[in-house]
Amino acid sequence: MAAGYLEILRTRHAARLLVGTLVGRLPNAAGAIAVVLFVRAEGGSYSLAGALTAVYGVSNAVGQPLLGRLVDLYGQPRIQLPAALLSALGITVFALTGTGSLPLAYVLVVVAGFFTPPLEGGLRALWPAVLHKEGQVHTAYAMDAVAQEVMFTVGPLLVTLCVSLWSAQAALIVLNVIGVLGALSVVVSGPSRAWRSAPREAHWLGALRSPGLVALLGAFLFVGIALGSITVAAVSYADGHGGDATYGWLMAALGLGALVGGTVYGARRWSGAPERRLRVLVALLAVCYLPLMLMPDVVAMTGLVALAGVFLAPCIACAFIIVDRHAPRGTVTEAFSWLVTTFTVGASVGTGVAGPVVEWGGAVRGFAVPGVAGGAALLVLLATGRVLAATGGGAVVEGSSENDRNGAAEPRFSTGSQA
Repeated sequence: MAAGYLEILRTRHAARLLVGTLVGRLPNAAGAIAVVLFVRAEGGSYSLAGALTAVYGVSNAVGQPLLGRLVDLYGQPRIQLPAALLSALGITVFALTGTGSLPLAYVLVVVAGFFTPPLEGGLRALWPAVLHKEGQVHTAYAMDAVAQEVMFTVGPLLVTLCVSLWSAQAALIVLNVIGVLGALSVVVSGPSRAWRSAPREAHWLGALRSPGLVALLGAFLFVGIALGSITVAAVSYADGHGGDATYGWLMAALGLGALVGGTVYGARRWSGAPERRLRVLVALLAVCYLPLMLMPDVVAMTGLVALAGVFLAPCIACAFIIVDRHAPRGTVTEAFSWLVTTFTVGASVGTGVAGPVVEWGGAVRGFAVPGVAGGAALLVLLATGRVLAATGGGAVVEGSSENDRNGAAEPRFSTGSQA
């Protein structure tokens, strides 16, 4: 299992791009908790902290695909580094000025969220140019998904450590300085500077003109809802079974399950169409959510939560392959960024839905939400099976400057629809 991952990491530029992207995305992974802790340290209410965090998340969701489109048009260094600097500048000024002027605070948080660089989509666009072999690219996608789980676990821990050693203000600033350094490490690398998107037919819908991609995004909206709802239902369960310590164990188990599942999935070479494989993975994901409604003792519940996370990273890794197959020519970074946005929005919707459900029916009904959402994701994939099966190009990775193999003509779009 380790041999496949070591082979990738030993490839020139691979380790640098992976680590740089993860470090560059640290502000995104831990930005929400850093904003909450800072607002509370400033004497602000939980409502204000929640509102600023929500604005940050929405701005990030809007900015990712738009910046991804600009990356496809103008290259990675011209967009990624200026975006990282603007995002860091916004959050740094916010940390220095505080919440004394609420309009200014909201504007700065919008800037920080909107200009978060689309490093995640950019990395996935670079993998084929670095690795050259299709099997290695698929393994890299799985390794990427696992690494994201690690970052979203480690990020909040780093924030709390920084707050305890210095202050919440320092945590915000340090977090974003580190993020800029990570982005800089990526964009000055040879593959990032050499990468160019394929010529594209300009259209205002961009990557969303692909029916297969839209179908995939529809399914992953519900996968995001499932994940977001678990975090809320777990709080309700923990309140009656040990409090914050239990909640920490449950969230750690969820991440551990995803880590194990993604690692095992990426170590194997899979045959057959990824679209069919994704339906199986999502079905298993939905089935593994259902036992959470049993709500046994803490030890057993921790095991069930770990099981619920096992198929998450494989689903995400498989989705990366499908995005790669369905992205219209010249829109690959934007397409990957849309997947990030959709998943983020879904998780936010999930937390919003699960809250009232838990208040109405308790934790047991809260844990029913991820099962229902997982089933809805599977239904979307089944209903759009023919659309997803119709890819525009082959799946052979070539050692080119970008990984868009969807060379099919797009006759339905004319210059009248250009943007």
